Amino acid sequence: MSASNLRYRESNDLRALLRHWREARGFSQLDLSLVAGISQRQISFIESGRSVPGRQTLMNIAQSLDVPLRERNALLLSAGYAPMYSEAEWSDKEMSVVMGAATRMLQQHEPFPAIVMDRYWNVLLTNPATPDFFSCFIDMAARTGPRNILHLMFDPQGMRPHIADWESVALSLIQRVHREAVGHVIDARTQQLLDALLAYPGVRPEWRSQAMAASSSTLPVVPLSFVKDGAALNYFSMITTVGTPSTVAAQELRIECMFPADSETEARHIALLQAARE
Repeated sequence: MSASNLRYRESNDLRALLRHWREARGFSQLDLSLVAGISQRQISFIESGRSVPGRQTLMNIAQSLDVPLRERNALLLSAGYAPMYSEAEWSDKEMSVVMGAATRMLQQHEPFPAIVMDRYWNVLLTNPATPDFFSCFIDMAARTGPRNILHLMFDPQGMRPHIADWESVALSLIQRVHREAVGHVIDARTQQLLDALLAYPGVRPEWRSQAMAASSSTLPVVPLSFVKDGAALNYFSMITTVGTPSTVAAQELRIECMFPADSETEARHIALLQAARE
């Protein structure tokens, strides 16, 4: 863990937060001043604690650094201002329009799995095909506690024994956590999730490195293959996010839809679900 990240996680101090995001984006104070339209001297004063920026100036800086909405609220609070962005839960009334659209997407994706997740890969909603499909491999009803798609893939009691070339898949999932982190920065809860995944048996210590080689596959997607009755079913995923979100929950919402990667998988998948539902 870098010193910058350590300061960020242990402090709500405005100076540390701004310095963290500036360094995370690879900006010098001069770079930030040019993008945000304020003087380098003012940025230096803010980071040294000699001045507190106005609310709009602070939001201009956050916008220039592409700070996620949840973290923008933290910046505002650290400067003594009220939060600007709603942190209502995904199930609250103000999210009903977004969740209604997500529900329609899930329904339209039948008979293939589709999942609504938060930024930490916790499952919020699924279509019926999702539990029906995974129950063809394991007893989903026996899995208690919060549902998390990454734990499902890494757990030796979950889908892990049924994943072809599990080590390659697990490594690609670790890479996805880094690549798809909100704001492209690993926050404390995401790091806790990574630590939990890396604690599973069989996980290689070198996977802790964020700078891992890219896949050498010539395919346009990274397939995920499950083995059923000795034959592989091949899928790939597409991720949908909310455009121009104005609430924290909307920005952090992700819909993952699984598609068959070939016609044989599509036919076997449909037959498998039909048999499971009879």
